[in-house]
Amino acid sequence: MNFDNLVKTSYSQDDVILLLKDVTGLVKPQPTEERERLIQSGRHYCEMLPIEYVPTDKYMQVYKEALNTYAKPTALAVGRLSDKIISQKGENVVLVSLARAGIPIGILIKRYIAKKYKINVPHYSISIIRGRGIDKNAMNYLIDKHGANSLLFVDGWIGKGAILTELKKDLSEFEGVSSDIAVIADPANVTELCGTHDDILIPSSCLNSTISGLVSRTFLRDDIIKPDDFHGAVYYGELAESDLSYEFIDAIEKEFTDAAPTEDKKLTGKGIDEVRKIAEHFDIDDINLVKPGIGETTRVLLRRIPWKVLIDEAYKGSHDLAHIVRLAEEKNVPIEYYPLTHYKTCGIIKKIADA
Repeated sequence: MNFDNLVKTSYSQDDVILLLKDVTGLVKPQPTEERERLIQSGRHYCEMLPIEYVPTDKYMQVYKEALNTYAKPTALAVGRLSDKIISQKGENVVLVSLARAGIPIGILIKRYIAKKYKINVPHYSISIIRGRGIDKNAMNYLIDKHGANSLLFVDGWIGKGAILTELKKDLSEFEGVSSDIAVIADPANVTELCGTHDDILIPSSCLNSTISGLVSRTFLRDDIIKPDDFHGAVYYGELAESDLSYEFIDAIEKEFTDAAPTEDKKLTGKGIDEVRKIAEHFDIDDINLVKPGIGETTRVLLRRIPWKVLIDEAYKGSHDLAHIVRLAEEKNVPIEYYPLTHYKTCGIIKKIADA
């Protein structure tokens, strides 16, 4: 494993070590329409990178409002989650965030634990790719360095639970490694190791690399990623002037409190069942085209070709979804008000007929 070519990032190594190969300049980003056509014709998304969305001034204003409004709820969820982590996993836990949505969450958990418990827990980030699995080289490195029992995976949120399913399958070959995953929000109701079961707006979901240490989503293609390499990522150094990664971290950290109120939201059933009903209602045969929850809907609007956005009728006009409404308007994506139980919103990817 080559540690000389780890991807650059605007994050400090005191906050996170990215076990990702630097593939900057080796991968040409592709337009969203071209990527969508290739994905739906069978090409795996991890073999390509999207052209980064450049937010409009109006969208950035919505993001800033979201950060102001949801810094406190996010901080409370981080606190609840961190308390659970220390209670269940102990002081020797090693945080392993799933790149890239998990990285800022892992940093926040690390900082909360340091503030409240005076413990400096290690934090790494590695790649897991739906359909291709977890980075085995990164896993072997972490197990050798820290031991299997100490590792805890961290992500931002759970949509319908696909990554959790992937994690459980992949980790079966790594004896002693728990497939537990710690997330801020779990509206899918699949883990108790969460800050909330509410479909809350985590402001970092609103943007791409400029809120994730200027790194791309992870990349895996065998002409560039060799057998002994970590999975890859690109560093967007040209976006340095637009980097908001630490502005986000600092805004949440300012709202930390030692005693977060307990979660009172209780869910019944699983989010995946609601997703299947949505797919059936709209005659969608590929469940992967249905992306539930605020975080996943935002990703659909930023990185895919949306067919429509569903918003629960109870959240019509809600501040929670202002950035989603703004993105949908910018991209001329229709919004349909539709009864949802686990989620506030759901993005549906357009089926490309001639893929």
